[in-house]
Parts: sequence; C-alpha cells; structure tokens
Amino acid sequence: MHQLLKCSRLFNVALFSGAVVATATASLLTPVLSSSVQASLENSPKAVLDEAWQIVNREYVDTTFNSTDWLAARQELLGGSYSSQAEAYAALRRVLQRLEDPYTRFMDPGQYEALTNQTTGELSGVGIRLQTDEKTGEITVVEPIPNSPASTAGIQVGDRILSIDGVTTEGMNLEDASSRIRGEVGTQIVLRLQRPDTESFDLTLMRARIELPNVQSSLKQERGARIGYIRLSEFSSHAADQMQRAIENLLTQRAEGFVLDLRGNPGGLLQASIEISRMWLPNGAIVKTVDRNGAAEEILANNSALTQLPLVVLVDGNSASSSEILTGALKDNRRATVVGSQTFGKALVQSVHSLSDGSGLAVTIAHYYTPNGTDISHLGIVPDVRIDLTDSDRQRLSTTPNSLASAADPQYVQAITVLRSRMAEARNPGNSQRASVTQAPTPQN
Repeated sequence: MHQLLKCSRLFNVALFSGAVVATATASLLTPVLSSSVQASLENSPKAVLDEAWQIVNREYVDTTFNSTDWLAARQELLGGSYSSQAEAYAALRRVLQRLEDPYTRFMDPGQYEALTNQTTGELSGVGIRLQTDEKTGEITVVEPIPNSPASTAGIQVGDRILSIDGVTTEGMNLEDASSRIRGEVGTQIVLRLQRPDTESFDLTLMRARIELPNVQSSLKQERGARIGYIRLSEFSSHAADQMQRAIENLLTQRAEGFVLDLRGNPGGLLQASIEISRMWLPNGAIVKTVDRNGAAEEILANNSALTQLPLVVLVDGNSASSSEILTGALKDNRRATVVGSQTFGKALVQSVHSLSDGSGLAVTIAHYYTPNGTDISHLGIVPDVRIDLTDSDRQRLSTTPNSLASAADPQYVQAITVLRSRMAEARNPGNSQRASVTQAPTPQN
C-alpha cells in the first residue's frame, strides 16, 4: 500500500494531500446482494458506486462516518437513476462530502491516472516539464528531463510549443497540453517548436516510460564548509532510491554536513518517507499510526542510516504529510535541526484504490503521530529555528528559481548558519553535549 500528498503544477498535473496507501483491489460486494440485484449492477454506473461505498464502509477511519447513516447512503446511491457515468460520479462525490473529509475523494479515470503517475514517479511521455508563460499564455518548456526522449532530441529550456500532433496550443491550458503529450509507450508524437531568433520547426519524438527526478543535490562551498544540499520535491516510489544515490554521492565528495530541503514538498508515499527516514536516523521511532479500531503501529528506524553527519531540515507551510513524517522523526529524535516556517499540519493516512472502470478512490484509514506522540493536525510542526519569508522573498524565489538555496534565500542562509554551528559542535563533542541540553526543542502542545 502507498501513502501520498500533493504535487507540482508542472508537467503532470495531479493535486493530492496526505500520507497515502495505494492499492489495486477489486472490492467485495458486501453486504451480500441478491443475484437479481447484482445482475442489475453489472455494466451499470451503479457498480462503481457500490465498489466505492464498500471500500469506505470497510476502511474509513471514523466508524460513525461523521454521524452519517452510511447504510442509507448506499441505498440512496443504488436507488438513483443515472443516464451517464458522469451523473453517477457526481452522486458519489455528493455522498462523500458528508464525511467532511477533503482527503477521502473520488477520482475519475483521468484524475486517477494522473495520481498514479505522480505516486509511481513515472509517466509515459517524452520527458518535458511545462509551464504557461504569464505574459503571452504560451506553453513553454521549463526543463527537459535528463535521459528522456526530449533531452536526447535536444529540446531546450524556453522552447515554445506551438502545436501538438498538428493541434495548435493557442488558448490551450497546461493540463490539456500535458494530457496530449502523454501517451502509450512506443507511440510517436510531433511537436512544433519555436526558439528565439529561429523559424519554427517540427520534431518527432517517441514516447517512453520516464522516471521523474524527485531529488536534486549538489555540493556547496559555504564559508569554507563543504555542504551537501539535497532538495526532495515529492515522496514517489523512486524517491528513496534517488535519495540514497544523492547521499552517497555527496559523501564521496566529502560533504561535512547536510541541508535537506523539504520546502514545498506536499508529501507522497508513506513507505518512501519511512525508507528515507531510515537513511538519516540510526535508531528510534519514526511514526505511529492508529487505525479505525484504535490499533496502533509504531514504525522504527533499523540501524541502516547512511550518515550521522550534522543535518538541518528546511520546511515551510507547504511541507505536508510525508514531509511532516520525516521532519517529525528527525526533530523528535534530535537527529536534525528544523529551520523555516511552520509546516502544513496533515496527519491523516489515505488508502488509494483502483475501481473497475479505471476510476479511483482515496479513503482516510488512519491518523499518525510523531515519535513524541504529537498530533500535528491543523497545527503543523514548529521549526526549532523559525524564519518566515516576506511576500517579496516569496515572489523573488518563485520568479527566479536559481535564487533558491543561495545567498538570496533567507531560510537557506539561516540553515547554513545553524548547520555550521552544529558542525563545530560535532568537532568538539564536549560542547556539543552541553549544547544539546541547552538547545533542546520545546515539546509541542
């Protein structure tokens, strides 16, 4: 099972929030239906409605269903008359709204496919990240993903996409353009591109299965110190492998300390957050989950940490769910100092199910707590060293991405200051021990 959160507004457009458990299951039709009723459901929009109802009935974390008569809700769904699948989907969404849980949600086939691409960290396409130019409205290339058909063919940052398989992109929104570019592995697509001072030209590409990079890393020289900087954008199924490679690569470059940047990371798979926590944390608890029956499960580190060098974690108000699991584990175990703004405050776990018609359902199945037992719902994690960005700071960092993790980034600058202090303490264990006593984080209430 998987666990997830939110995502990027770039190439693959799928917004999600929460630690999630993804499954591919067919629901059992229970309570048992009579043969005549079951036959009437086959090839009917009602079949998917009942699948979804059964999953919520079996797994939803609140057994009172927010004081909703859930059996009556089933009768309402199956008693309705639907002239189309869209009408049935709308009815299901209305019933789910009664739970007053934005994370328990139905996804039509397109939305479910997008979410699946997001959590697997893969997509079938040509490997370009897109954005809409704010001034012209044109679809432009933000980045060709390394080792993708797009990068191999020489697509460049700033290329404007004028048409996709002969269909003009004028007036086309980002989601539509992304959907047209994605497609079955091995199929061809023709993009008409425009670059400054050149005539437009057609480029034929072959779609492939592409692993999305969720980890960016570099060795930075900061005031004479060798700092391993790692930015994790999302907890996909490939994130742990990418994180391991980044840590090991920076260690071979003799990094003396690390900054782990989780700002803007909306979360993703719970298992990925656990695996990554274990790369940094030698022992101790990572997270505790409690299900609908009150059964608790505590997940522990397993002595597999890749490094114990000083670590600072950067967070902000968009660091959520799986990001908060990782941050909470490192903070509560005093493995890292947390710098930045208060996090989002998402402490629910969802299970994601595929339904028989290609649609999907995310349902909240558990609540999680940090190792110290803190419930961060609607509160978030308070950094050890709090520094909030001004509106002008945020505007500058969003419009000039190269300024992120630079001297123009106040939170990063503070992180380096804190990390250098921790590195100095590590070189003098006596002072480090005294500092850990005097600077221990205040427990959250």
